[in-house]
Amino acid sequence: MRKGVVKRVLFYGVAGIVVSLGLALALVYAYQDKIIELFVTEANKHIKTKVDVGQISLSLFEKFPQVAVTLDEVNVHEGLPDSEESLARANKLYFTFSIWDVLRGEYSVKQFYMEEGEVYVKVLPDGSVNYEVINTDTTSSEDSGFSFDLEQINLKNVALHYIDQQLKQTYQVNAHQLAAALAISPETIAIEAKGQTTIHTIKVGTGEYFKNKQVDLATALSINRQSKVITLQPSEVAVEGAAYEVGGAIVYADGTELDLQLNGKNTSIQSLLSLLPQSITQEFSQYRSEGDIYFNGTIKGKASGKHTPQVAFNFGARNASFFHPDVAQRVEKIELTGSFTNGDKQNASTSVLELKGLSGVLNGRPFKGNLTYRNFDSPYIAFDVQGMLDVGYVLGLIKLDEIRSGSGLADVRVAFSGNLNEFKARPGNATLNTTGEITLHNVSLKLQQLPLPLSHLNGNFLFKRNDVGVSDFKGKLGESDFVVNGMFKNVMAWALLQNQRLLVEADFSSKYMNFDQLLSEEQNTAAPDRTGDSYKLIISPEIAFDLSASIDRVKFRRFRGKSIRGEIKLRNQVLSTPNISFKAVGGDFAVRGNLDARTRNHIKVSTATKLNNMSVDSLFYVFENFHQNFIEEHHLRGQLTANIVSDVYFDSQLSPKTDLLQAEIQATVRNGQLINFPPMQKMSTFVKRTELANMRFAELHNSFWIQQGTIYIPEMDIRSSLSAAPVVSISGTHTFDQRMDYKIRLPLFSSRRPDKDSAYGVVAEDTNAGNSNIFLSLKGSESDFKIAYDDERVRQKIKTDLKQEGQELRDLLRGKKPKDKEKKVELQQGEYFDFN
Repeated sequence: MRKGVVKRVLFYGVAGIVVSLGLALALVYAYQDKIIELFVTEANKHIKTKVDVGQISLSLFEKFPQVAVTLDEVNVHEGLPDSEESLARANKLYFTFSIWDVLRGEYSVKQFYMEEGEVYVKVLPDGSVNYEVINTDTTSSEDSGFSFDLEQINLKNVALHYIDQQLKQTYQVNAHQLAAALAISPETIAIEAKGQTTIHTIKVGTGEYFKNKQVDLATALSINRQSKVITLQPSEVAVEGAAYEVGGAIVYADGTELDLQLNGKNTSIQSLLSLLPQSITQEFSQYRSEGDIYFNGTIKGKASGKHTPQVAFNFGARNASFFHPDVAQRVEKIELTGSFTNGDKQNASTSVLELKGLSGVLNGRPFKGNLTYRNFDSPYIAFDVQGMLDVGYVLGLIKLDEIRSGSGLADVRVAFSGNLNEFKARPGNATLNTTGEITLHNVSLKLQQLPLPLSHLNGNFLFKRNDVGVSDFKGKLGESDFVVNGMFKNVMAWALLQNQRLLVEADFSSKYMNFDQLLSEEQNTAAPDRTGDSYKLIISPEIAFDLSASIDRVKFRRFRGKSIRGEIKLRNQVLSTPNISFKAVGGDFAVRGNLDARTRNHIKVSTATKLNNMSVDSLFYVFENFHQNFIEEHHLRGQLTANIVSDVYFDSQLSPKTDLLQAEIQATVRNGQLINFPPMQKMSTFVKRTELANMRFAELHNSFWIQQGTIYIPEMDIRSSLSAAPVVSISGTHTFDQRMDYKIRLPLFSSRRPDKDSAYGVVAEDTNAGNSNIFLSLKGSESDFKIAYDDERVRQKIKTDLKQEGQELRDLLRGKKPKDKEKKVELQQGEYFDFN
């Protein structure tokens, strides 16, 4: 019995609902055209700007149980004369009313929905606005049967863009889901709003705040229309987990006057930073905090194009921690008291940020300090810090892009103060005040732009205004060590400003310097900037120095130098020295000159060099046979003394530009040997082969010139150990592409085997002393050369001798006594050329 009753009740209940829905649906669609017509008529009374609508329809289900007038693809034009720009765009607008309104024939819109839209609000420089689109002087709508009595506004995925060109303010907010309940009476409007938004940016002047912050709102306010006062009840604004309680009043009767109070709840370093300009806080945006961090503040005063309210915030931390989420390092036990105000003039120039009594612990080591940042238009910064800092721990915490890693300790006791803009304008003046010192204890650093590691850094740096005194600063760069004592001038300008030069006046000493490392592109250049070459030399225009250098040992390729001493100066990418001396290749070097690197791929080295008692074979070995294989280190012995004046050119990879080389060389070789030199072996026709294999000479002296890729060798006599040719004369040219053209003169003795010379050409006879000369030429390349008789020189010799004999005959006829000719070569009986 009871089952049957329940079934009948359910059946009639469902049937009633279905019938009711059917009737409602029928009524809605029966009156659809009339309702839409009434809606459009009433809307036109209230809106005084152009509205484009794709479609208007009536729906029972989209906002059920409310009936909705639906507008698709809506574009509301802004309320500025002759403007076609939009005030608002939306995919959907819904205006809803009760189903009972349809039965009564009187329609009252209670709720408004905006979905997938954008709103563009502007205040122009002259104060005019684009949002005055509601007609306040409308005819009463009581007889129309349709009215707007809004009780709730709902926004879903609506972007708000607000630009105030008078106040230079910009707001960009996205309302994901926002509902505002309205209670409207003739005297007041009460609003309760709740929802989730994203503040993409708030720009006030040049400062940027709340960038990309998730904000949850729960606010209640009332608007008194008569007194024109907005009373904001204690409302909660949550910013990424931190909550702020906001309350106070806003008076808008004559301009806008604010009296607001803010108190932080569950605040963190992120929530504090979000209140400050983005330009100040962006470097710390990834950091997080734990512990007790507090915040409160007030905003009071007029807000208009000419007035800014006074802002005052207080904040601090007690036993807090500060850290980056991606690293293990933390600043612990932080204590500080901070404040921010925009000052008595309520603008950036009078704004002050202060951190007082800052203290904390880094890896078990305490530190303390203070900070003042004043005048955001022309910043004045003052800070002091004290503590023994673990370099590796600090670098792990702050994550500098320029430094990959580090270790060691730095005892820091530094104070700094000054106006940065004044310093930029006059960096050379005493516009900054720095005092204190930093002492390094076994510090190591790996830099991003310098693959070579800096290690074992120790020393003291004493700060005085713009300069730093350096005492016993020592360490290693790769395998090279250094010790520096002196002054680093203009340090602060060089570190903080662009295009400033650091001047180092110091004593520099080193036990060992490895220029294979220091000049290696792989070791001195960051990977993205490498070109694949072996070496790279670039001198910064922002570095200058005057060094008194003392280096025990130097290595570069095959070169090994010892006891390097001298003065070195760098200005405007030109390195110069009046006196550098060192020992190398078994002898002594003395150099003066300069290296001009102002043009990166055209480095000019101009030097005057004196070489004393160098081993010739070692010299050829060290300089890699001067990049030729015609005469090599194993062919030569002897001691070289020379004076060289030269201009040598390189590109930045230290590849020589040999076609531009110019040099003048005055050289003397003593106790020389020419050993197994192939061209000499080819003269075995004239001199015994065993003697040619080890040709000795006591001294060789000559001047050489190098120009346009060619070595010019004037004629020189070599007094050798060759029995058949004790004096050999050589002259000629040798190009850098190894093309040779040498002239050789050998003495020819009268006691020679008969008829042996008939097959070799003409022999020029010297009628004096019974000896003659044979003239040869050597032409070709290193691997393909030929020795031949020099017929041209023979003819020139005969011509010269005839001219000389004619002059002697004329002198004799005039009664002049002929001069005795010196017999340069004493011949032994039986000497002759062995052609075998």
